[in-house]
Amino acid sequence: MSTKKIQIGISACLIGEKVRFDSGHKRSNFCVEELGQHVVYKPFCPEVAVGLPIPRPTIRQIRKNDMIHVSRPDGTGDVTDLMTAYGKKIGLLVDSMCGYVFCAKSPSCGMERVKVYHENGSGSESTGVGLFAAEIMKADPLLPCEENGRLNDAVLRENFVLRVFTYHKWKQLKAAGITKHKLINFHSQHKYLVMSHTTAGYKSLGQLLARADLPIQEQADLYIAGLMNALKNKASRKSHSNTLQHLQGYFKKHLNKGQKHELTLRIAEYREGLVPLVVPLTLLKHYLLEHPKAYIESQVYFDPYPADLKLRYAY
Repeated sequence: MSTKKIQIGISACLIGEKVRFDSGHKRSNFCVEELGQHVVYKPFCPEVAVGLPIPRPTIRQIRKNDMIHVSRPDGTGDVTDLMTAYGKKIGLLVDSMCGYVFCAKSPSCGMERVKVYHENGSGSESTGVGLFAAEIMKADPLLPCEENGRLNDAVLRENFVLRVFTYHKWKQLKAAGITKHKLINFHSQHKYLVMSHTTAGYKSLGQLLARADLPIQEQADLYIAGLMNALKNKASRKSHSNTLQHLQGYFKKHLNKGQKHELTLRIAEYREGLVPLVVPLTLLKHYLLEHPKAYIESQVYFDPYPADLKLRYAY
């Protein structure tokens, strides 16, 4: 992987900038202290960018005649058009990004479950999407996006980081120029990573690359769309265990009875929730050092992101 740090968009309040309506912030320790060691953030606060002051009256999403407006609770200070226009402007920059972290439930930055109030003030429903966030996600539907609150979940956190680093590798490949050979090599290295998320996606990507009737650019576009959508599926203990067992098969001629039993036991303990994923993976890596296999050594599954993030210690 290139030493150039990965660029990620982020709501400015999540890195500690005091841009919220109350002059505060919502600093994310994971984003700043952990992931921040490996990425460069591009912070944005759309509410400040469209001219709202700090501090400022709260704004909310209000449904008027089946249209969503963002304004103060009494309907004044409407910034709907300004917010949408700013989102489109920043959306032009997403080609340089490999992910985005939004501030949850914000009328500008929430990815989902944003409160939408009824115009008559009779209540609300959590069905909205922040106007700014919507434009960013529309600009690149494959861009890994997540909210700060959801990053507290170990599985969602690992899934987001994995997709960010995978998308970064893809963009490096694309920048260098994609050929059929490079595309097949890229897929070969990511096979077991995909398998750990979805066997259906694993099979469909292989079938896509087997097609000889597609121009390389069309094939590449279909491939990355399929890959990023496959990785959105949260890997489960069951799917990881299936992948680990496949990898175990490469060592069946090299391990003695006791070693085979230990590896089988560690995979079973992981599947039952008794140990984290790092336990059987570490044992597989140990056997890989003793019995090198170039194809297995190339698998991104073993190290899809920097080890010091310790994401596979948590589940």
